[in-house]
Amino acid sequence: MPDTLLLHAPVALHRAGDTLLLEDQACNGLRLWAEHFEHLVVMMPLNPAPPPPAWVPVAGLGPVLERIEFITLPWAYRPDQFLRALPEGRRLLRAAIERCDYLGFAIGGLFGDWGAVGAWQAHRMGKPFYIWTDRVESEVVRRLTDPRLAPDLPWRRRLRARLEHRPMAMLERALIRRAALGLFHGRETFDTYAPHCRNPQLVHDIHLKPADHIAPEALARKIAEAGAGPLRITYVGRAEAMKGTGDWLAALEALARQGVDFRARWLGEGPDLAAMRARVAAGPLAGRVELPGFLRDRAAVLEALRRSHLMLFCHQTPESPRCLIEALASGCPIVGHDSAFPADLIAGHGGGWLTPPGDTEALAGALATLAQDRARLAGLIGAAARDGAPFTDAEVFRHRAELIREHLPRAR
Repeated sequence: MPDTLLLHAPVALHRAGDTLLLEDQACNGLRLWAEHFEHLVVMMPLNPAPPPPAWVPVAGLGPVLERIEFITLPWAYRPDQFLRALPEGRRLLRAAIERCDYLGFAIGGLFGDWGAVGAWQAHRMGKPFYIWTDRVESEVVRRLTDPRLAPDLPWRRRLRARLEHRPMAMLERALIRRAALGLFHGRETFDTYAPHCRNPQLVHDIHLKPADHIAPEALARKIAEAGAGPLRITYVGRAEAMKGTGDWLAALEALARQGVDFRARWLGEGPDLAAMRARVAAGPLAGRVELPGFLRDRAAVLEALRRSHLMLFCHQTPESPRCLIEALASGCPIVGHDSAFPADLIAGHGGGWLTPPGDTEALAGALATLAQDRARLAGLIGAAARDGAPFTDAEVFRHRAELIREHLPRAR
């Protein structure tokens, strides 16, 4: 039977003339959803600002575009904007809900969170729906109130975070309790929300194709070459306090004081980048650490991970960062702060080394051990590739589509 999936996502659409533009990985996701559902009704907010570099015309979706309908929602993240836009947004959501067979809403916010509005409308209309989320947004916002994690945050934004994080957590749990199905990306998110959901499911979201995984011959060469030379370290992500920029540099500074030969790179833009560059230039990391900024070419990012001995990460918030999965698929062990998400990723083969959160000396000790014990490093490289092997975009989208068909009643 032909069926229609209502897919709400907070990824911004942009418009250039008559052309809609969408982030390139989101376009890949729509192609994959279209392999499992006859029609897609896609609801996303329309950002009036110029598009970022990774946004591409949706026409690039190809023939599947004929089976995809885009409905733009208001861009309304300020309370006053959201309250003015709420009647129109609610009307658009209710009209779409009425004519779709399966209903899915991504939540994560308060003002401007159309996923929460859509889920609430579906509940009021007596329609079953699923909730998708990939991080504990209320906890991320709560941590904005900590000056150590967001040192440059304007006082108005910090005050708003203080006012919003508790009602945000209440809203998240209220919607999840009413959902027929919860799709929670990563163990961190799953462990937080599963107690509040009648049917929680652990899922993943990744845009790696089989060809993006390190090839067997390249893996064998990487393992063989891991026995000599400087320890090669990489991180890929935004340069901001919640990604652990301070801990990352502190661990490497401790490693430098131990006399370990290493080279490290942080690939990504962000508000901390200038301060990171200044700290590197003025301290023991000069000549050892590169901070080139954002690297748009995904093939180049994956190649950087394949060349690296390990990914060093110091995440500060409960989220499920895809960069760790990309590292494993590249035969790049993950070394960093312990939490549920990375521990779950390497539970099968042990393709990483996790140390207590915030303990940069322990993290530097793990790095120093791997720099000296190259047989152990080589073993971790092989284990990382085995832990990353199951993660492909086709597989994770197939898994989610099967869960929807198996556990979510049709809405019409």
